[in-house]
Amino acid sequence: MKIEEFNIGEYYKETGDVLTEEQKKRGLLIYAFQQIQKEYNYLPEEKLKELSKKLSIPLADIYSTASFYKHFYFKPRGKNVVCVCMGTACHVRGASKVLEKLEKEFGIKEGETTEDLSVTLETVGCVGCCGLAPVVTVNEEVIGDVGQKKVNEIINKVKVEANVKF
Repeated sequence: MKIEEFNIGEYYKETGDVLTEEQKKRGLLIYAFQQIQKEYNYLPEEKLKELSKKLSIPLADIYSTASFYKHFYFKPRGKNVVCVCMGTACHVRGASKVLEKLEKEFGIKEGETTEDLSVTLETVGCVGCCGLAPVVTVNEEVIGDVGQKKVNEIINKVKVEANVKF
């Protein structure tokens, strides 16, 4: 998204009559973040600065709003996001071993991204699929009952999709 092409009046149309200019600008932030992240896979600092200037909103307020939401990222993320559930059921059924195997195979620790931006490895408190524990998500695809065989299948699938060798 080109920040300079962002048209506040077009976004609100007739509903904009009841909002102040300040409310209109602030109301666009989430949409703007979504569009920027869709294009770059994270929120680059230079794009947030452009947005700050375009909307006349202090950069500190831009960062404050974006950092409030967990689904906005300030660092580049991988093409493939592998997430291991560490909730109680998953933990008891071996999620830690699954995470260790993924860290070893991808050469990164939890919360890191490979240098070539092919994989980001994360953990989450609960996916909500406790009956399938342990659970891993790959790009939001839920994979349950992950044991040694399935973790190897996940690794191979991600390596093929990323088209790289780890």
